[in-house]
Amino acid sequence: MPTVPPAILPVLMLFGSNIFMTFAWYGHLKFKSSWLPAVILVSWGIAFFEYWLAVPANRWGSAVYSAAQLKTMQEVITLIVFAGFSVLYLKQPLGWNHGLGFALIAAGAFFIFHEWSKDGALRRSGASSPRVPAAIRNDTARMIAATSAAVTNAVGDFIILRSRCGSSRKHQTKSALRK
Repeated sequence: MPTVPPAILPVLMLFGSNIFMTFAWYGHLKFKSSWLPAVILVSWGIAFFEYWLAVPANRWGSAVYSAAQLKTMQEVITLIVFAGFSVLYLKQPLGWNHGLGFALIAAGAFFIFHEWSKDGALRRSGASSPRVPAAIRNDTARMIAATSAAVTNAVGDFIILRSRCGSSRKHQTKSALRK
């Protein structure tokens, strides 16, 4: 029976947890007339399920990744999930400035996930990590890099496409300002 590699499982679980947390934190924005205490309770109930994914993801992920790598991964995943949520659920397009900001955060993730020698030279990622067997380290690094590039490319294309299409929300805001 196939199993999920130990370096991929926390990534998948963090994606799942972020979907729950994004709905808990921002899903209520479509229901602004709802009673706030009820919204808080519903959001708290949704976040309960997020913890069932995030806590084990970080516990099991710590066997493969450092705490800094897990936190960085969490932030990048949060941005990917939020970008999709913002455009698809809230119908709020993202612009080039958002894409640039996300790219800068992704550049920060690059520096977190790569090891540097004392003279500042880049070493192979995970080359000296005793936590991860070499076979997993090499295959997983390729899979994560390929997945990250594909997701970043798809999100970037989607943002550009949505920004070219315009938004009825943008036009509503401009017309409201004229009044």
